[in-house]
Amino acid sequence: MTDYPNGPGSEEAASKTQRKKEMDALQDLGRELVELSRDTLKQMNLPEDLLTAVLDYKRFTANGALRRQMQYIGKLMRSVDPEPIRQHLAMLKGESAEHTAWLHLLERWRDRLVGDDEALGRFIGDYPEADPQQLRTLVRNARKEQQEGRAPKAYRQLFQTLKTLIAEPGQPRIHHKDSDEEDEA
Repeated sequence: MTDYPNGPGSEEAASKTQRKKEMDALQDLGRELVELSRDTLKQMNLPEDLLTAVLDYKRFTANGALRRQMQYIGKLMRSVDPEPIRQHLAMLKGESAEHTAWLHLLERWRDRLVGDDEALGRFIGDYPEADPQQLRTLVRNARKEQQEGRAPKAYRQLFQTLKTLIAEPGQPRIHHKDSDEEDEA
């Protein structure tokens, strides 16, 4: 009997069915990528050729072109480590335990700020880069909304502001165009 390098006795051997399943899984991962926004894709640090292929997919309208482009994306995915992409997608979906814990932390801070006058001082002590005047205004408006039973616009804005101040574990701090918004105002 002849021993083949990737034959049945080899540990590296993968059946054709197994390889096909792996390729389909990578193509499915590519399908998830094409559903993301352009900005989110650019934040993911994808290889240039993969990013270009995903953005091209978004331009196409013909079914045949979409199918071929998806196959091409699947082919490119074979040369990329899919694990960081899966982790980033899990974080975006809120499936990551760290991401969920971070969101709960943000919610607790927001509730403390709205419910307790001294919480603002503690928050600024923990996060000195925070703008106390902006936070005070958001907290005051959120309290007023709650008292009047209005839609929680400032309450949500407070949460978004906290997201920019408290970095998510394992992620760089994201500034949501704060300087651009100030220029427009």
